[in-house]
Amino acid sequence: MIRRRILLAAVPVVLVALATAWGFAQSRPPSFPRGDLVIETAAGAKHKFTAEVADTDERRAYGLMNRDSMPADHGMIFDFKADRGVAMWMRNTRIPLDMLFIDRQGRVVNIRERAVPFDESTIASEGPVRSVLELNGGTVARLGIKPGDRIRHPIFGNLP
Repeated sequence: MIRRRILLAAVPVVLVALATAWGFAQSRPPSFPRGDLVIETAAGAKHKFTAEVADTDERRAYGLMNRDSMPADHGMIFDFKADRGVAMWMRNTRIPLDMLFIDRQGRVVNIRERAVPFDESTIASEGPVRSVLELNGGTVARLGIKPGDRIRHPIFGNLP
């Protein structure tokens, strides 16, 4: 009888752990610091954004998941703290995103436009990058952002 009670008491704990591991349970989002970010295009345009910074394992893992929208002049910059190959995905992400893969000097290396919500296939950098900037889907086309354009943000030490 005691074994049966212990087993029945353990079932909810195991189910919650499995749901969290499989992404079914919505965990509480971490807080993200915010700051200014500027995108400078080769054509000379400067576009200002407010960027949330995902600079810890917890923040990078959560990212923009479970959000229904994001203001047009906002984004999230993922700081990996060192150059490396990076792969992103859209698990539990409800809004389409443009992803800009950026080297340590703040130059855009490659871009993935309009990543599909909830798609779990990987979206990879084309070489080592320091960070990834996620913007609302369609922003890259609307603003004419291209590889080689410059991102100005404190993580690159290049804010004007």
